[in-house]
Amino acid sequence: MNLRLKVLLLAVAPLLLAIAAIASVVQIETEALADAETRAVLPVLESARRTELKHYVDLAMGAIEHLHDAPDQQAARAHALNILQQLDFGEDGYFYVYDQRGRNLMHPREPQLVGKDLWDMLDPQGVPTIQRLIAQAKAGGGYVEFFWNRPSTHRVERKLGYVALEPKWGWMIGTGIYLDDLDDARMRIEKAASNAISATMTIIVVIAGAAALIVAICGFALNLSTQRSAEVRMRALAHQVVLSQETERARVARELHDGVSQLLVSVKFIFESVQERVAQLRGEAPAGLAEMTDKGVTRLNEVLREVRRISHDLRPTALDDLGLKAALAQTLNEFGTRTGLQVCLKAEDNPTLPGPVATALFRVVQEALTNIERHAHASEVTVTLMSRPQALRLSITDNGRGFDPEALAALPRGGLGLTSMRERIETLGGMFFMRAGPQGTSIEIVLTAAALRA
Repeated sequence: MNLRLKVLLLAVAPLLLAIAAIASVVQIETEALADAETRAVLPVLESARRTELKHYVDLAMGAIEHLHDAPDQQAARAHALNILQQLDFGEDGYFYVYDQRGRNLMHPREPQLVGKDLWDMLDPQGVPTIQRLIAQAKAGGGYVEFFWNRPSTHRVERKLGYVALEPKWGWMIGTGIYLDDLDDARMRIEKAASNAISATMTIIVVIAGAAALIVAICGFALNLSTQRSAEVRMRALAHQVVLSQETERARVARELHDGVSQLLVSVKFIFESVQERVAQLRGEAPAGLAEMTDKGVTRLNEVLREVRRISHDLRPTALDDLGLKAALAQTLNEFGTRTGLQVCLKAEDNPTLPGPVATALFRVVQEALTNIERHAHASEVTVTLMSRPQALRLSITDNGRGFDPEALAALPRGGLGLTSMRERIETLGGMFFMRAGPQGTSIEIVLTAAALRA
């Protein structure tokens, strides 16, 4: 795992862990809040329902109270039962009337029970339902939970009833609600809480994803910016190193040309003076002295040529005095003379280039010629220099045997020359292209107008 990925994980992982912890706390607290809401709301709702039932029964009592003083009590009771039968509040909300012996007097939803004695009727748990209702009514009225058939579902369900004793006729009048309504209310609260939790978790996940994405993008941008900044600094440092190398090369070349070469020339003059004096002595000179003098002069000439070659390789004076085209022409001529290869320079003009640019191009050509001499087994070398206001193009081609760049790069010290050439050009902001194959090798360099101002 590379450093950038580690840094990104170190930035994102704590954020995700914190958001996960927050999400867990939110979920726990939301569930606790839903439970607290259920515990708080259901008693209030049940109390409200109880109060509502009492009000219903009081309303029913008030609806028939005016019939107490009617002269025909039998007709009054029949009319009262009819009034109570008409009073309902929904499919499952109705009134029922029993006498104190358990006989049903009115039941709007189950008319088949009217007139029947239900005193001994038991619920599914064996509890006498009607007896409990009548007992509660005689005790002053109140609430009773019991099981009864629900009209809307035709199932026996738990019911909360309120009953009261009618004072004139001694009836037990009651009504009730089925308690699964409260269970439905509880389920609705829990469902709403669950939906709220889901929505909150979705929002948290979206925020977490967005935050992680933003952190990742910022980290990537920071890494990219840092990398570019490092590359710029590295390129500037490499450029500075190259300039320092060229400065040192120029200094050494001047020392060789102006110092060592002059000393060697002086020594050569001395040897030539001795050679001339020996020639004047003719037969009087010691045997072998003339031959030794001739060898000394020959060796001095060879040393002078070598020193001048080294001085030229270090920093050709033609590059500073005459420009890149003249320096390339001189180098190619010397290369052709030394190796016997056919060389060709194609240059339309002699472009005026900044010192670092001209030096870099010249060094690339030097390195390419060295590689050709050592490895290419070529017979022809062509260097092309084309300069335009927008760009400069330099190409070096040979008809050698070529090579495999990937295999060369796999070697411990393979491709150092090519790497050095590429880095020189890319340091200037140029483009370096290379193609190698059985027909030869081609190196192409393109410098844009911005690079030419380096």
